[in-house]
Amino acid sequence: MKRVGILVGREKTFPEALIKNINERGNGAVLADYITLGGVRYDAPPRYDLVIDRISHEVPFYRATLKRLALEGAITINNPFWWSADDKFFNYSLARKLGVAVPKTVLLPQKAYIKGIVGESLRNLEFPLNWQGIVDYVGLPAFMKPFDGGGWKHVSKVNSLEELIAEYDQTGTLCMTLQESIDFDQFVRCYCIGQEEVMIMPYDPRKPYLSGEQYKYDPDYLAPQLKARVMHDVRTLCSALGYDINTVEFAIKDGVPYAIDFMNPAPDAELQSVGEFYHNWVTEAVTKLVFKRLAEPAERPRYRWDALLNPAPARTEAVASSTEQSQRTVVPKRIRYVPELESETGEKRTTKKRPAEASKKAAP
Repeated sequence: MKRVGILVGREKTFPEALIKNINERGNGAVLADYITLGGVRYDAPPRYDLVIDRISHEVPFYRATLKRLALEGAITINNPFWWSADDKFFNYSLARKLGVAVPKTVLLPQKAYIKGIVGESLRNLEFPLNWQGIVDYVGLPAFMKPFDGGGWKHVSKVNSLEELIAEYDQTGTLCMTLQESIDFDQFVRCYCIGQEEVMIMPYDPRKPYLSGEQYKYDPDYLAPQLKARVMHDVRTLCSALGYDINTVEFAIKDGVPYAIDFMNPAPDAELQSVGEFYHNWVTEAVTKLVFKRLAEPAERPRYRWDALLNPAPARTEAVASSTEQSQRTVVPKRIRYVPELESETGEKRTTKKRPAEASKKAAP
């Protein structure tokens, strides 16, 4: 019998529906339940074949436990090693390399630092910051948000340089980004499961959470060509990042989908929040993913960082954009061929031969 562990926070309807689905489909061969953790021994035998992680980004003890389980061969969705290393600013930079449209974004130094960091510790920082130059690049209005945050926490919209500095002064030790505001015509949030299955959800981030007004079901919300581009961009990003459960948000302006948030490895799936249709879809999609992963042959453990951080990808279609590839392409310079010349002493100087001439002379 194979065991599936569910690691959760406050959510209820999604993990309960997932456990029910897995147990019904497993028919005794696969058993899913909530994980219970106490003191974790460093040499403890594995208790689960697969773990679905919904909360370790908020609880360091859980994150360390999942890394330990991975060392014993447990499949963890999502990869705790990469999730620990990832951040949103890196994601924006990566998206640009992949040809996905993203708003202009600047990473900002922290306002405050932990005890022990003093002026001499920060000699590499520019001071004062060129706030006007930053604003001139990003534009106003703009959004300031943590470089590795989520759930719309600590996000603020600023309309002037004075507002930006005032908000920045309240951020404490958080490392923030300033991002161009897209005055969107349409907005979508997209589930991506297993780096393949995509569900596009019309979404209004301006509505209150749990208001029942954020999500709506409209399969014709996007024009066919725009829908195809959004689905391609979602798969491209999730393939590059390796997340098996994720959401990607796009602010769409003048037909261009700008990816504004795509580091959501524990996305909202609660019935009251996303609605019955999307709740049922993501529950079914994750259930299928669990059985697909369990059916894959187990790899022989390799105790190296690259094996843990970067296992074999489920998809390999994330490639650099044509613009990025052209910038990296090196075109060899032509070699100028000079006929043999005689020196004043009558000796012939050695010069490069054309390839065709050299091959003719080399032939028997």
